[in-house]
Amino acid sequence: MCATHHRHHRVSLERGTLEHAAQRIAAPSSPTTTKFCDRTADTLSLDEILGQTTGLSGPARVCNSGRNLMPLRDFIRDHGPAIIDQFEAFAQTLTPAAAAMTPVELRDHAHELLTAIVADMGDAQTADEQARKSHGLGQNRAMAASGQLHADARIAHRFDAIQVIAEFRALRASVLRLYTNQGGEVDVQGVERFNEAVDEALTVSMARFSDRVDAYKDQFIGMLSHDLRVPLSAITAGAALLVTGGAVEPHRVGARILRSAERMTRLITDLLDFTRTRLGGGIPIVPRPSDLQQICQDVTREIQAAHPDAHVDCTVDGDLRGEWDPDRLTQVVTNLVGNALQHGNHTGARLMIRGEPDAVRLTVHNEGRPIPPERQASIFEPLTRYHPTDEGEATSIGLGLFIARAIVVAHGGTITVSSSEAQGTTFELTLPRRAPSS
Repeated sequence: MCATHHRHHRVSLERGTLEHAAQRIAAPSSPTTTKFCDRTADTLSLDEILGQTTGLSGPARVCNSGRNLMPLRDFIRDHGPAIIDQFEAFAQTLTPAAAAMTPVELRDHAHELLTAIVADMGDAQTADEQARKSHGLGQNRAMAASGQLHADARIAHRFDAIQVIAEFRALRASVLRLYTNQGGEVDVQGVERFNEAVDEALTVSMARFSDRVDAYKDQFIGMLSHDLRVPLSAITAGAALLVTGGAVEPHRVGARILRSAERMTRLITDLLDFTRTRLGGGIPIVPRPSDLQQICQDVTREIQAAHPDAHVDCTVDGDLRGEWDPDRLTQVVTNLVGNALQHGNHTGARLMIRGEPDAVRLTVHNEGRPIPPERQASIFEPLTRYHPTDEGEATSIGLGLFIARAIVVAHGGTITVSSSEAQGTTFELTLPRRAPSS
């Protein structure tokens, strides 16, 4: 079974399960507030609470009363910060995706989700509306919006579908555990409505996740096909000239074929690195004594040999030695300088390397058209290019900066970007003098 079909099958199973649950609980409930009779709420297990309120399983019996009851929707509203703290703590365990995320990114749209859930729990609904929720067809637009935004954010941070589903399950469990641990009566109808709302948000979020992943894969295949076709066409045309004897300068044709083959090799190498990082392995490095000045000078010479008109200035200051992987850093510097030359509006690139007591700092600067502010936040994500119009002129599939950041992170360093019309574009990376062992 292919990956796409498998994912659709998993999502359809999830939707089927939610539909089945909705049908099982669609029978009219008593409008009176209820509680579990034989045992106090704080002695019941979470599975029993869930079973009783969904009608799927669980031995607990329910009786009607009105004493010491706190409606679940009021509990969620009053205890939102504690619930979101638990949501953040769980999201932080979903590595490797969450490893580099800030607390704000981990919390994401949890507040909006809870707000929409509380609002939904307070609205009257019919049995038909209850069933429609199981298909992700509920009328709560705030729920749909927050669920979709959460899916978009998690895709941006490279979460997989199982991790997103786990987040919703953890949110459900956190709310019900905190609620039942307070003691007193249990708002069974409130728990029913809460489960329905979470299921609706989950269904909407996973539908969005599935659609975005499909679009992401289509985009990836399209970009890869385009970027491999160009050098392959050059190789084919050059080889045809050599075979037919039509090449006036065979050595120049051979050199063009070699450059095109090297470009295809770089594309394939980027794909392998990309796959390795997506699988959670990170970029492997082999640190050894290195000199960043020497690395930058070698890259500059190689670029100028291939592009004699390229103008690259390099300024150095201080001790630029450390223990790094020189091959991987060559890959980073080549990408940054290449980008600077490509987007510098023929103004060249300027490198500045400065040694500090515990680290070495490298900046690569170019003038020309700035990176739009809305793209700067995602510039290090895969399949992201400098400008929306770059697709027609690009020389890579948009993985270079993603891989560059992965290499820098593997060295224990950081890489940032700043870009404006007045100041130009500057990438700055900081490397500790001794990289962690791979």
